[in-house]
Amino acid sequence: MAGDTPTAYRNQVMYAVFVRNHSAEGTFEGVRKDLARIRALGVDVVWLLPIHPIGVVGRVGTLGSPYAIADYRGINPAYGTRTNFVALVDAIHDAGMRVIIDVVYNHTSPDSWLAAHRPEWFHRCADGTMGNKVGEWADVVDLDYGRAELWDYQIETLVEWARVVDGFRCDVAALVPLEFWVRARAAVAAVRPDCLWLAESVEAIFTAENRDRGMTSLSDGELYQAFDVTYEYDVFEWWRAYLEGRCTLAEYAGRVSAQDTAYPANYIKLRFLENHDTWRAAYLLPEPRARENWTAFSYFQKGMTLVYAGQERNARHLPSLFEPDPVDWTGEDSSDLYARLARVKKHPGLRDSRYDVAALPGEVLYARHRFGDRQLTGVFSVRGEAAVVPTGIPDGMYTNLIDDQPVEVRRGLLVTPGTPVIVESVREGSA
Repeated sequence: MAGDTPTAYRNQVMYAVFVRNHSAEGTFEGVRKDLARIRALGVDVVWLLPIHPIGVVGRVGTLGSPYAIADYRGINPAYGTRTNFVALVDAIHDAGMRVIIDVVYNHTSPDSWLAAHRPEWFHRCADGTMGNKVGEWADVVDLDYGRAELWDYQIETLVEWARVVDGFRCDVAALVPLEFWVRARAAVAAVRPDCLWLAESVEAIFTAENRDRGMTSLSDGELYQAFDVTYEYDVFEWWRAYLEGRCTLAEYAGRVSAQDTAYPANYIKLRFLENHDTWRAAYLLPEPRARENWTAFSYFQKGMTLVYAGQERNARHLPSLFEPDPVDWTGEDSSDLYARLARVKKHPGLRDSRYDVAALPGEVLYARHRFGDRQLTGVFSVRGEAAVVPTGIPDGMYTNLIDDQPVEVRRGLLVTPGTPVIVESVREGSA
């Protein structure tokens, strides 16, 4: 793993913004006007989905996907100018947050600057035309990382952006050679030593299919050699399977617990209920109490928590990547819950701990962070139903760190009315 990755990232919250759909105007200025509200949610890092010009050839939809980039060094004119972008970055910094931008290095639009000026840097299909290996991505063509000159160009681009922003979210990072990312990290460190590197690692089935195609497809373990944070798609598919009735809560909990020994000691996972590629949490979890418990669990998890813009307003519709489709900000406002959970997220016990999760009868997740002689215990009734939960912690009165309400443990049992509970106590077995 990146040896200098700080475990303090486990105490942070990231907020993802798709500039086009974030506001009515769909500009950098529209995002800037919303920064005070975003910061009030307890956000530490703002992630901007791709900010670059979008290709026209092969475009899907009216406006095209931001992931079909035409120029890695340019700014999408629909969002504003470079001056506008730098002003947004400065405002994010002034608000006490960091900012990362999307890096889409596996492919470009077919009419990109690179396709026009460096066509030899692209993957070629059997008929000699530019194409992509995945196949279903009709609006992009793959780059060929067998070209040393491409590495130099891409790394120079990252270094230049690193003079402005605080880090990068790297799209399908698993499809780009590991050695490239290692070299890029070292080069960027010269201008941004504390650069945050987030990898979009991929699901196991996607890895298997890619390798079957003869493609590079890096595992999470490999990516940790260059990245600070990886997606939790290794367990997210099990979460979806649980919601769909295809696995038990115990099976999901076991997968989460296994992460704590499967990865390096300072591993950071990006924990989320939704992102721009998945269904909205409010759509998958229509029952408010169930959604509240899962939201609290995502903050309690070991790792950095991601909020996708609109999630805090319980938006059910996922904005399109291809059409004008502003976020629906009219839903029920859960901002206070998110702000309270962000305060819990800062607890030092969530940083360097032994972490495990178990499923209890009644569809309850029981999670523990054990550190020194202390313990944080989380109880999450994922159906939002009342439950009597064996805790293993000493009897007594505790305070729910989420809402400051009293919680009693009697004869080792805790009663939850169906809302999430997080308490601090002496470590189990050390009382």
